[in-house]
Amino acid sequence: MITVADVEAAAESLSGHVVRTPTLPSPGLTALLGADVTVKLELLQRTGSFKARGATVKLLSLSPAERDAGVVAVSGGNHGIALAVMAGVLGVRATVVMPRTAPARAVDTAGAAGAKVLLTDTAPEAFALMEELRAGGLTPVHPFDDPLVVAAQGTVGLEFAEDAGELTDVLVSIGGGGLIAGVATALRARRPGIRIWGVETEGAQAMTAALATGSPVPVELSSVVSTLAAPSVSALTYAHAEALVEDVLTVTDAEAVRGTLDLAEHAKVWAEPAAGCLLPAARRVLEQVGPDARLGLVVCGGNATTADVAAWSERFGAR
Repeated sequence: MITVADVEAAAESLSGHVVRTPTLPSPGLTALLGADVTVKLELLQRTGSFKARGATVKLLSLSPAERDAGVVAVSGGNHGIALAVMAGVLGVRATVVMPRTAPARAVDTAGAAGAKVLLTDTAPEAFALMEELRAGGLTPVHPFDDPLVVAAQGTVGLEFAEDAGELTDVLVSIGGGGLIAGVATALRARRPGIRIWGVETEGAQAMTAALATGSPVPVELSSVVSTLAAPSVSALTYAHAEALVEDVLTVTDAEAVRGTLDLAEHAKVWAEPAAGCLLPAARRVLEQVGPDARLGLVVCGGNATTADVAAWSERFGAR
């Protein structure tokens, strides 16, 4: 497992490369949920999500030979965008493998940033193709199964601990688990009594399945929230969740989309359903711990288009 010292080292590497995103009280969400809410606005990060942190630290760690050969990543959207953009900034050739379920905007953005984009029919096929390209000499930048990437994502938690007031409970979305692993490491080190809650959507429950089984296992993916759709977590991220996370809650796709609309209306931020899922989960946390809780929400990304959200809202009857 990584340590808070690893997260602090990642923060030093990231200086000047990424944004220290705002940590703010949210009066609108406080009124909506009936409990004090503070938000960490990672949707304002470079490339629109926290993924820029992990991609940048990994790219900065490359040897000259690895830089010359280039890098490869698999992504459901945000990791691919982040790697493509930051590789372009740092002068490294990047290949991004995405399943066809990835948002069209993510595919277009990665390509426009200069990356070579390859599409596969499924997420497992995307991971398999990444391994083939790795064997061919490219350096993988895994979205969550890499201690450097996890430590870099943990800088979100380090900033949250430094910038927020008193918090009792922090909610973090889970795809492959890199964000929650890093954030939990940093927050539990800096604020030992804090509770960390993970959130997944139905049809993208890789961490829930791992915790139930006792180790990472493959899961069937059906959620529309493609940025949370990892075919499994890793042993690395599972170990952190098992040790540091209070519980992992599951919400429906419809609830995640409604949460996106609530964030727009009440928090005044345009987030994606991977962040919208935090609101229905927050209500469940409050049912367990009581209304005196002081909640922190990691608003992880904002790379959903208005057309995407409109289509999902129509599909699920969200208003």
